[in-house]
Amino acid sequence: MVVGCAGPPGRRLVLFNYEPNRNVEAIKRLLTGPDGPYRGKLVVDGLGLYDHVADDPAFELILCGCLAHARRGFDKAAKVSESPSSHSLARVAIRDHIGQVYGVEREIEKLREKRERAGKEWTLEDTHAIRQQKSKPLMAGFKRWLKDLAPGVAPKSALGKAIGYCINQWDKLVCFTDHADVPPDNNRVENAIRPFALGRRVWLFCDTQLGAQASANLYSIVGTCRANGIEPHAYLTHLYTELPKATTVEHLEALLPWNVKPLLKRELVPRP
Repeated sequence: MVVGCAGPPGRRLVLFNYEPNRNVEAIKRLLTGPDGPYRGKLVVDGLGLYDHVADDPAFELILCGCLAHARRGFDKAAKVSESPSSHSLARVAIRDHIGQVYGVEREIEKLREKRERAGKEWTLEDTHAIRQQKSKPLMAGFKRWLKDLAPGVAPKSALGKAIGYCINQWDKLVCFTDHADVPPDNNRVENAIRPFALGRRVWLFCDTQLGAQASANLYSIVGTCRANGIEPHAYLTHLYTELPKATTVEHLEALLPWNVKPLLKRELVPRP
């Protein structure tokens, strides 16, 4: 199951796709729509298949890394490293380097909320300016720290793997500092796929490929509802009632979650 998330606030889209194989061609299929190959930014983990897709000039991809995946490596090193020094160094990476970058992101979010409460607009240029001023120097300092530390750490140790991941993914990890529309991680996808990953432990697997695709469709609807603050059961009830009546593209578009949300809010208002 491959999950993608996109869209502006209020029109978030969560899309589950089932692919029988995880290879370059499968990813290319997912990134190709009615208008052709996707061209733009893609926030991904360290899976090497994305690099092969990006090498195809038809896609014109800018691959951006996930700082949460980088942090995860140091978190593992802090838990499993037997050496006290490795444990301490992993904590330094989490607290003094990656943690400070996320501190800037929290600051940006607070400033955005404050400005919007005042009835003013927060722009991508505002985000870009703060990231350039604060996040970029923090990431540069993190890189110097990694480069200085790497020669003295066994490459195959947990700490060594965490350091190697960051160094190998560096150009992608710093992408967010130059592109204000890019988040520092793909946690939105991680949060969307978590219910499926947890549930899979209960039902073990889908019995058929057709069932897997049906599951992907339902998870796409529910995930999109949750991303837009819509109660899934209320939306599905409305959808299954109105969908048989839809005869045009306009009718179908009117049933998209963000278009239905105002109607559902009116229906859910308690009556005296």
